[in-house]
Amino acid sequence: MKRYEGKTALVTGGANGIGRATVRRLAAEGASLLVLDREKETAEEVAKEVGGRALVADVTDTAALDTVLRDVEADVLVANAGGTMASSHEMLTADLFRLEIDLNLEAAYRVTKAVLPSMITKGRGALVYIASVNGLFHVGNPGYSAAKAGLINLMRTLAVEYGPRGIRANCVSPGTIDTGNKSWARRRQRDPNIMATLTKWYPVGRVGRAEDIAAAVAFLAADEAGFVNGANLVVDGGLTAGIAPMIAELVVEDKPIPGGGA
Repeated sequence: MKRYEGKTALVTGGANGIGRATVRRLAAEGASLLVLDREKETAEEVAKEVGGRALVADVTDTAALDTVLRDVEADVLVANAGGTMASSHEMLTADLFRLEIDLNLEAAYRVTKAVLPSMITKGRGALVYIASVNGLFHVGNPGYSAAKAGLINLMRTLAVEYGPRGIRANCVSPGTIDTGNKSWARRRQRDPNIMATLTKWYPVGRVGRAEDIAAAVAFLAADEAGFVNGANLVVDGGLTAGIAPMIAELVVEDKPIPGGGA
């Protein structure tokens, strides 16, 4: 399918992981890509691969971001840049908390502010935010989780305010995605089998791949999703549908219990 011919897509954090997979997916469907990332060489490599353009900036650096986005126009924004440093509240210092809010929430606000004017002028646009199941329930990383919960609600505000102007806003909330990023690299150092260990929590029998999220983004940002606005699409293999390991422990017999009940 070539759902994005004639459209320009800006992907933040586009050099690696989910961002890189999204860049490739949208390019394969005809989009012109703007790959925004702080890693210059990798961003340029990915942009060259898809015939796009690299924009080099740290999304937490307001001045640098304003400079690279000054004249940018996009039909699609995928606000993907993010990360986490503290896995527990005890580890979460005030400085780390501010950094995680800045990286995962405020940066998305800044990039949105930059692309909205051209979308308003055209009377169309699609905003897609990469949130997380962390924004829905407690699975650690409290600063990151707070930011992602805020991102989901920021998206809803944008959906309501800008929907009448032809601009849709939606989120994708991934479960565990094997991206090979820094936080997962640290976890692998502690437990090389971490992904296999986590698999038991996922009803589909595996953790996610970056391409799973890219496919969801490609749907939400496409014209065929024109009536999808203000949605948070959870892409987690069934993680939040129910706690499979707990259910397995509760099933002590394989026959109905006479007179059983709550």
